[in-house]
Amino acid sequence: MSEIPNTDPEGIDSVRMTWNNWPRTKVEASKCVIPLAASISPIRPHSEIPTLPYPPLRCKTCTSIMNCFSRVDFTAKIWICPFCYQRNHFPPHYSMISETNLPAELYTQYTTIEYTLGDKNHNPVGEIDAKSAFVFVLDTCMIEEEFEYVKSEVKRAIGLLPENAMVGFVSFGTQVQVHELGFSDMSKVYVFRGTKEISKDQVMEQLGIGVAGRRNVPGAGVGGYQQQKGMHVQNSGVTRFLLPASDCEFTLNSLLDELQTDQWPVAPGTRASRCTGVALSVAAGLLGACLPGVGARIVALVGGPCTEGPGTIISKDLSDPVRSHKDLDKDAAPYFKKAVKFYDSLAKQLVSQGHVLDLFASALDQVGVAEMKVAVERTGGLVVLSESFGHSVFKDSFKRVFENGEHSLGLCFNGTLEINCSKDIKIQGIIGPCTSMEKKGPSVADTVIGEGNTTAWKMCGLDKSTCLTVFFDLSSSEKSNNPGAMNPQLYLQFLTSYQNPEGHMLLRVTTVTRRWVDSAANSEELVQGFDQETAAVVMARLTSLKMEAEEGFDATRWLDRNLIRVCSRFGEYRKDDPTSFTLNSFFSFFPQFLFNLRRSQFVQVFNNSPDETAYFRMLLNRENITNAAVMIQPSLISYSFNSLPQPALLDVASIGADRILLLDSYFSVVIFHGMTIAQWRNLGYQNQPEHQAFAQLLQAPKEDAQMIIHDRFPVPRLVVCDQHGSQARFLLAKLNPSATYNNANEMAAGSDIIFTDDVSLQVFFEHLQRLAVQS
Repeated sequence: MSEIPNTDPEGIDSVRMTWNNWPRTKVEASKCVIPLAASISPIRPHSEIPTLPYPPLRCKTCTSIMNCFSRVDFTAKIWICPFCYQRNHFPPHYSMISETNLPAELYTQYTTIEYTLGDKNHNPVGEIDAKSAFVFVLDTCMIEEEFEYVKSEVKRAIGLLPENAMVGFVSFGTQVQVHELGFSDMSKVYVFRGTKEISKDQVMEQLGIGVAGRRNVPGAGVGGYQQQKGMHVQNSGVTRFLLPASDCEFTLNSLLDELQTDQWPVAPGTRASRCTGVALSVAAGLLGACLPGVGARIVALVGGPCTEGPGTIISKDLSDPVRSHKDLDKDAAPYFKKAVKFYDSLAKQLVSQGHVLDLFASALDQVGVAEMKVAVERTGGLVVLSESFGHSVFKDSFKRVFENGEHSLGLCFNGTLEINCSKDIKIQGIIGPCTSMEKKGPSVADTVIGEGNTTAWKMCGLDKSTCLTVFFDLSSSEKSNNPGAMNPQLYLQFLTSYQNPEGHMLLRVTTVTRRWVDSAANSEELVQGFDQETAAVVMARLTSLKMEAEEGFDATRWLDRNLIRVCSRFGEYRKDDPTSFTLNSFFSFFPQFLFNLRRSQFVQVFNNSPDETAYFRMLLNRENITNAAVMIQPSLISYSFNSLPQPALLDVASIGADRILLLDSYFSVVIFHGMTIAQWRNLGYQNQPEHQAFAQLLQAPKEDAQMIIHDRFPVPRLVVCDQHGSQARFLLAKLNPSATYNNANEMAAGSDIIFTDDVSLQVFFEHLQRLAVQS
């Protein structure tokens, strides 16, 4: 066990838990301080997961799926469900089953298994077999240079799409233009006013889809897709506004060449009038009318704030600054709540249609990511925030979305996640990119965290790296010891059905088991099952949620109080003697993670706009534990002449004049050259044949940085800087301030100091020890 976690801590199941041994009772669980939670990557690929061509067997009582923990009676041909102990008979086609002839799902190593389901979700649209659709929604209110960048990227994306993917195109500025791609003789556009909210029915009526044709077709449902008779009415919309990529690539490219920036005049001292909300409503209405239930993405490319119609975040007057965190705290952001409410209703519409909203925002000022967050997160959309459409953060990330092969994101559609759990375990909810389906059951907890009140969730969009955090609770009945006495194991089953990029429906079943331990009698076993990295990330996600949901929530104090409780519960010490305090190795890194979390952009929102904070939190909630841990506590690698590249402490003392440091803080990758190295490089030593070693030293961190950037989405920004340069702040802001201007006389030569009054990790530890041992 000790060696496996380092290589792939998630294993075949892609599940990591805060506690791998569970306390028996609700009271004991509350004493553990860190909540019982599991982080799961529902469709992460793994070479050892088998795919079975037949449907799974379900328990007739609790509908959980037969798995390798089910007990089997081979003579009576019966299997016993580990969740509800129901005895189920095998169907006739399992009659050959015996101890030597097992089906794959009963093999002990296959705790995760995939089944291919029939393509019941296929929606043959007329003659076209639509498996996926992309509607590009392009902002035209930007300067010519930016507009050229974004147009060339959209062209490249269309070239990368699979030939049978359906494509639609909507542009917006002061008004919304829906382009009829099927009318190739000339460009034909339907224009919508940008000032008022527009419903799906109005969209259909104006575009002449379904509603207009209803007079001729008796008995067609609204939009013509509920009943078979209306089928050709609906198809007319598909063939007019949505075409396979191979058919419309030329039309779209020439359309993009001719497309101009928004020609509406903008008075001096005012913002351009931009109706982002109406444009997204129209795109959602178009997809809802043409392709309900088909995996489709609205790809929104936005270059500034919405100033017109629903979803407005700011007035047109430039002297009015866009809302800041302070404004939100003081309730001084007049547009905020109304815009969030609008995007909330858009999210509900998209979820009911099974469609995804992706947001690519590139501007120097805010564009309203904080308001749109709800629609992007609930539909499982992607989000990329950058400063310009010409920046590699946008260009490389946008290209990754449409790429195929090994490097693709593996975008999947129409996912649902169901969770079954042993008696006495309750589900409080999920933090991450999904929506509660309000499916009640005995395992729904009374308290809600995130998307709760359900045992099933919808994920309109998900990909290889999507990760969800499930929070559990224990039932309060004291009788819960009885089943535990019979069975010391608890079971959790995660069922994820989804449509893969090829259009096939798959069901992935992951069943995991953990042990109940009597933590009152034996806390040693409990401690050995603690996963400190997962616990730190879960605490970060919970803190972010509370900061958004609870008014006046003091995150730093809440984290401090919980950390003190953890240390006094699991530390070893004599009362009131701080020097005697020691922490078990299973907890040793946890205080340091929380120290960095307190200083991170997730908790300290000062110096970040609400848009940036929303962006960081969305990524924190959807990435796997390893990536999220890097966001909280960046990794630092040191390169020098006299040693191989090696990990360095995240501390200002790691800076040296003759060292190069590589900092990975997930959103940015920083290559930092010490003073001497920078001087040698400026003198051009690396170009002289006798200084080959120096050239190699300069090259090594660049290569490592490229490896990090190559595998990450969204693509991080690369910062190359020198000691005492202005960009060095990207590194200094993340380092532990062990040397500040207060104690600068103690520092080593060539090192650096940080101008801050923040406490250092050492001081933080001393205070923590003192408070943990207080009686």
